[in-house]
Amino acid sequence: MRIPQFGLGTFRLKDQAVIDSVKTALEVGYRAIDTAQVYENEAAVGQAIAESGVARQDLFLTTKIWVDNFAEDKFISSLKDSLQKLRTDTVDLTLIHWPAPALGVSIPSVMQLLLEAKQQGLTKKIGISNFNIALTQQAIDSIGVEHIATNQIELSPYLQNRTLVNFLREQNIDVTSYMTLAYGKVLQDPTLVEIAAQHQATTAQVALAWALQNGFAVIPSSTKRENLISNLKAQDLTLSAEEMQLIAQLERNGREVSPEPFAPEWDK
Repeated sequence: MRIPQFGLGTFRLKDQAVIDSVKTALEVGYRAIDTAQVYENEAAVGQAIAESGVARQDLFLTTKIWVDNFAEDKFISSLKDSLQKLRTDTVDLTLIHWPAPALGVSIPSVMQLLLEAKQQGLTKKIGISNFNIALTQQAIDSIGVEHIATNQIELSPYLQNRTLVNFLREQNIDVTSYMTLAYGKVLQDPTLVEIAAQHQATTAQVALAWALQNGFAVIPSSTKRENLISNLKAQDLTLSAEEMQLIAQLERNGREVSPEPFAPEWDK
């Protein structure tokens, strides 16, 4: 089973806001939820899932290990703590959230710990997030490409990351796009507005459809029911080759997320 193509992101959502977002998303048809230890919302996500009435086996649940928990004496126990908060015995996917090379993180060591978590049955799949090509190669060399389900990276019409994306495709590693709407910056883009008008769609749907047609999984977030429903409909939108080419021309290396000291040196 590959990574679901469409899911709900929960970055920056906490407490009742994330509970309402997750419950509404599950009600309108989402079945993949993405969270992380550093979001400090795993318990709320777990509560929302429990209250939703949707069976756990029908969901694809992703979390991410934070840098503070990369040490051997913290890694597994931190994931077990995440499982307790999420009210589940296992998650479907666990990612290394940031590689943090400036902190001296040993990619081989942390990948071995991640593989151990998989072998213990704490997570069904494992992967990476925010890894550049060199660090992805280190991860591959450490545990084998067959164990790396995805690299979750920032991607939008303004940040298309083609060099890294092409490398991941060559390695048969799924690409998960986050920040696909660039904090909403792409929503007023004239090109996307024009394409959206041609399809009687929203610009958000166009940006998400662009990502989906490129083969990326997407995890947009929203607290509004109408937006959650609208975003899902991006799956029904087919852009022409000409429209995809127009969007390809919007590349401007518009990166929104690159926290020090966690981010690597990005590929050009």
